Amino acid sequence: MSTLAAPERTALAPRVRSLLARRGPLLVVLAMTVYLAVTAKGFLGVANVTASLTQAAPVALVAMGLAIVVIGGGDDVVVGGIDLSIPATAALATAIVSDQLTTYGTPFAVAFALGILVTTVFGLLNAILVGWVGLSSILATLAVYVAVVGITRVVSGNRRIDVADPLIVAVRDTRVAGIPLAAVLMLIVAAVLVFVMARTPYGRRLQAVGGNRDAAIFAGIPAQRYIMSTFVIAGVVAGLSALLLIARGSGSSPGIDERLMVDMVLATFLGAAFTRRGTVTVAGSVLGALFVALLSNGLILSRVANAWVDGFKGVLILLVVAAAAARKSEEARA
Repeated sequence: MSTLAAPERTALAPRVRSLLARRGPLLVVLAMTVYLAVTAKGFLGVANVTASLTQAAPVALVAMGLAIVVIGGGDDVVVGGIDLSIPATAALATAIVSDQLTTYGTPFAVAFALGILVTTVFGLLNAILVGWVGLSSILATLAVYVAVVGITRVVSGNRRIDVADPLIVAVRDTRVAGIPLAAVLMLIVAAVLVFVMARTPYGRRLQAVGGNRDAAIFAGIPAQRYIMSTFVIAGVVAGLSALLLIARGSGSSPGIDERLMVDMVLATFLGAAFTRRGTVTVAGSVLGALFVALLSNGLILSRVANAWVDGFKGVLILLVVAAAAARKSEEARA
């Protein structure tokens, strides 16, 4: 009996490891969701779901920007595509638009366009650093992140800027069929990006570059140009997120980039667990952002201190990254 059981256990172990590598983060999230649904009063109530949608909207936008960069550069957690500057540029656009609206009385369209212009310039800077200078994406974008944080402090005076612009108030308070307008706007951007990635030659070629750069180059695709374009797209999306960040917080506050960084990374790579192949996608990043917001609010409803909520997110990021690394290792062995 024991001689037969040993081979069975030996054959079972790889399947368990494969399941944990591909679905481990998703299983943890689902387990937490069930636990909070049972223990946290109002977790699945309309009020909490609506608040989670509002909270998730700007996170989903920046996560989509990061997803585009990862898709183009490859989802290897060490040498793949990454843009850590997105939260900082989004925070800078938030400060610029808030300052222009409140301090200078600038028309909304002009202030918003200025914010997008600035984030696009920094996206182009990332593209140059990675595509022309040859820096690794993680080092280049981390350096830009640090620089932009300093610029944001200068622009905002490291103070909170309240905004009472009617359009911002409308985005904050309006519901469309019971869904917050901020979430509706986010879903519109998501639909556009999903269409671009799935239905256009650009999206298909970008996925080819991220899937196998050498093969894409051999097929005549200018891989470096496509990779550079992802940083510019991420810059534009960061600028768009400023509208939702201002609406969510009724203005700009110091330090929003720090929490946005954690939520963005977690949402993007957690979203991969929702896909069949375990890869980063635009749609997956949206689902990841929604679950991050829902779980965060659920933990708060359970009277968990904010410090412990941030700790939970940190542990989940480690789990997600470890699962991605294990999946890559498994694919390499295969």
